Amino acid sequence: MAILIIAEHNNQSLKSETLKVVQAATAIGGDITVLVAGFNSAATATEAAAIAGVTRVLHADNAAYEHQLAENIAALVTELGKDYSHILAAATTTGKNFLPRVAAMLDVAQISDVIAIESADTFVRPIYAGNAIATVKSADAIKVLTVRPAAFREAQTGNNAPVEALTAVHDAGISRFVTQELTKSERPELTAARVVISGGRGMQNGENFALLNGIADKLGAAIGASRAAVDAGFVPNDMQVGQTGKIVAPELYIAVGISGAIQHLAGMKDSKVIVAINKDAEAPIFQIADYGLVADLFTVLPELEQQL
Repeated sequence: MAILIIAEHNNQSLKSETLKVVQAATAIGGDITVLVAGFNSAATATEAAAIAGVTRVLHADNAAYEHQLAENIAALVTELGKDYSHILAAATTTGKNFLPRVAAMLDVAQISDVIAIESADTFVRPIYAGNAIATVKSADAIKVLTVRPAAFREAQTGNNAPVEALTAVHDAGISRFVTQELTKSERPELTAARVVISGGRGMQNGENFALLNGIADKLGAAIGASRAAVDAGFVPNDMQVGQTGKIVAPELYIAVGISGAIQHLAGMKDSKVIVAINKDAEAPIFQIADYGLVADLFTVLPELEQQL
């Protein structure tokens, strides 16, 4: 078996999601090839070659791949993927954008959000917003999978796989990169943070999210939010944790003023320790919390920060 993994990166360095997808691929078994498609991304290709278990790295370096436009990446992966039994990418915004196109062009079914590998053709994935877990067996000649990074640990490094340059350039010419606005923060990335503290509708407004800042600073935590808080305009949507937001699995997750809708639970229930603070003792969040505090968050948060 031969496995092709499409690297998640920013042209300068790999994202941790790639290492987690490699770890998932090792459970399938076979030779693992990592594709790094970007621009001025030689350092990223070298970094990918150092991941344990990787057999070789394919490096497609061209301006057409600089911003990971789905049409361009999908065409490249489709061309290469015909020689592989499995094609894997992280279940991130980028992976969810181009990989369904690859599956369609290869005329196979995609298996999304894989959280466990049972065998080379059998995979486990959540359905119904995480309320049920399905074990899916694929008969397709090429298995196309998106992998939920939060379900796997990072692969080790220390390898020195060969890097092969690709000359093929695919520029569909039907989309173009215009601009991007990035939120800059000294706090850790939400999906990679060891500790996450999230606020919900109970925060009442965006200004009250400042109550989370001191606690986050002392714990080295990232700050997230429920969909209700995002929809209400309290915070930007890049802070959303949930089925349609970011999937997180930190060592410690603190839910403040979050009732625990199914959509939110699907994005954080794999956290190692869950702490819930809510004045409603009947809130669904308490059903999955390891520790629950029934109290007014506006009283508790300043006290918690002071104790920390």
